[in-house]
Amino acid sequence: MRTDINLGVNCAGIKMKNPVTTASGTFGFGEEYAHYLDLSSLGALVVKGTTLHPRKGNPPPRIIETPCGILNAIGLQNPGVDIVVDEILPRLQQFSIPVIVNISGDTPDDYGLVAKKLDQSYAACIEVNVSCPNVRKGGMQFGSDPAAAAEVTRVVKANTNLPVIVKLSPNVTDMVRVAQSVAEAGADGLAMINTLLGMKIDIHTMRPVLGNTMGGLSGPAVKPIAVRAVWQVFKETNLPIIGMGGITCADDALEFIMAGATAVAVGTANFINPRATVDIIEGIEQFLVKNGYSDVNQLIGKAHQ
Repeated sequence: MRTDINLGVNCAGIKMKNPVTTASGTFGFGEEYAHYLDLSSLGALVVKGTTLHPRKGNPPPRIIETPCGILNAIGLQNPGVDIVVDEILPRLQQFSIPVIVNISGDTPDDYGLVAKKLDQSYAACIEVNVSCPNVRKGGMQFGSDPAAAAEVTRVVKANTNLPVIVKLSPNVTDMVRVAQSVAEAGADGLAMINTLLGMKIDIHTMRPVLGNTMGGLSGPAVKPIAVRAVWQVFKETNLPIIGMGGITCADDALEFIMAGATAVAVGTANFINPRATVDIIEGIEQFLVKNGYSDVNQLIGKAHQ
């Protein structure tokens, strides 16, 4: 990396050496990708969704390809917050990057208990998932209601001193209203967007393909929706945004940054190219050099000017 180019950003109080992180659920707990790339090169690491108790997830099939993307219905499979705090987060310290823990719950109290356990851990930030479309309880039911999303945000904030980023759902009529509600409830930042609710039917069996019937659509197909959402929310709130949704290359990431995102998260692209994140970091730097910019922060919201 060039010393005369600043890629560092401050997102919701998290100091990142560059604006690129990973989308929860697409990068495991980070260790799974450690033999493909140097994890310390990332701006931050967002680990998969964590709940109060271990979860087995949904019945298979849980992931299928679609044109320009995938549908997933993993169902938040994870070992539970105690294992994450006691075993996984201590191991991730070797990489010397901020670790953001995505959390989910069936009730606001569940979110609060998970946040409280993380408060004294190695986590740098909590990402509150009120937008998962493929679980039967919790998840999207909170993110689709501004008042419910705000309640979860307040409960989490009351149980932690860590920065709190709320991950928003695109499966709503007015995402700006939800963003404003969680901002008023004390959120330090926003992550957007989570996956869009979708499904696929096998015409030969005449049955839904996914074991959960419906799942979350991600990948390049959702990028225009995600960029639009970041653009709209940036205009109406003062919170930093981690933008995501179909980012596969530096050009995609730059669209989100120019729309108003302080940082970006790479998701489905990790399944195609395990080194997608580092390729995007290098591409952003090359764009800055080529276009005469010395600081990536100069590009945040540039398309609004």
